[in-house]
Amino acid sequence: MSTIRRPFWRPSGGITISSLIKGVWDLSETKSAAELTEFDPKTASREEWTGIHAFRLARHTETDRLEQLFPEEDYEAMAKKDSQFGEMKRYLVSEGDEVVGGFGTFIENPTSPGYESNKHILGVDFGVLGPHRRKGIGTSFLRKALSLMEEHDKSVLTLGTEEDDGHAFLASIGAQAKLAGAENRLNLEEVDWDMVGRWVAEGRERNPDTELVFYERRIPEELLGEIAPVLTALLNTMPWDDLDHGEIVFTEESFKEHYDRMDQLKIEHHTYITKESDGTISGMTDVNWAPQLPHQISQQFTGVHPDHRGRGLGKWLKAAMLEYIRSRYPEARYISTGNANSNDPMLGINKKLGFKTHRGGSTYQISRDDLAKYLASRS
Repeated sequence: MSTIRRPFWRPSGGITISSLIKGVWDLSETKSAAELTEFDPKTASREEWTGIHAFRLARHTETDRLEQLFPEEDYEAMAKKDSQFGEMKRYLVSEGDEVVGGFGTFIENPTSPGYESNKHILGVDFGVLGPHRRKGIGTSFLRKALSLMEEHDKSVLTLGTEEDDGHAFLASIGAQAKLAGAENRLNLEEVDWDMVGRWVAEGRERNPDTELVFYERRIPEELLGEIAPVLTALLNTMPWDDLDHGEIVFTEESFKEHYDRMDQLKIEHHTYITKESDGTISGMTDVNWAPQLPHQISQQFTGVHPDHRGRGLGKWLKAAMLEYIRSRYPEARYISTGNANSNDPMLGINKKLGFKTHRGGSTYQISRDDLAKYLASRS
């Protein structure tokens, strides 16, 4: 079975796999000698971490040979960090000394931004290495998910996949495809830089009373309280198709925690906003760059408030950021971004810039009751 995960174009609660055995989950129904164990990154042995990193590399090789992984020491440091907004739960399946599967989910607490509208949903990521699929390991992960849903009073399970056998597995359990999306990539060597320059010039000409504001590496701390509700409003204009979802909410405190994690990895976060003459923030775009992965840029979000669309602000923001990236990161080879397939305005801009689909996927959901019925039929 392939990796099952939350939608890759939606912000995630944390790193998926982490560390040590706290208890054993029953895998007696599986066709393997594997055991599922809870993994605590803070107490893991070096041997256990070696197994985790081998699994990460193996899954990475199966799914995407073009990207690099964050170095092992950085991954471990991030996995050990706590969040004030909840707890990351991690489980592993091993056969002998080999980690062959991993399961992760973030259990939000009531202080988490957006908790009230999201509290009924459990989002999970899990994957099994190719040679170990079709042995019941995926079903054992679903049993763990159901146990967590019952423990934390969740009624909807959200998962996603980009691989054919993942789609087949989710369809077989009765999960419904709710949102289709893709990771799209732009080869920076193929960009029409003359067109990008024209978009910047046209943005200024069409919006003489609008200011283009740039925040290099970090949005200043004193502005986080102002930017957070704007980002919240813009993120919640994204199309969700039939997905059962709550609000995405950024606060000053969640921004600070986000930056604290980025600081640990030395990630640079750059933001452009458009500000109207009355001080209203009408649009924004932001990107990440990590020195450990110098060839790639991660496009985080681009959005324009509905009240200000039709003025070329999205093209202006994207083009201005591209010009900055070109000058700041000459070693970068591509930009990666995630989009819902129904987001026609942004896909139209990206297509003109030269973005191409790298991998597509779908987000699925299943109710707790339906999941319980399916698992009961497997007993």
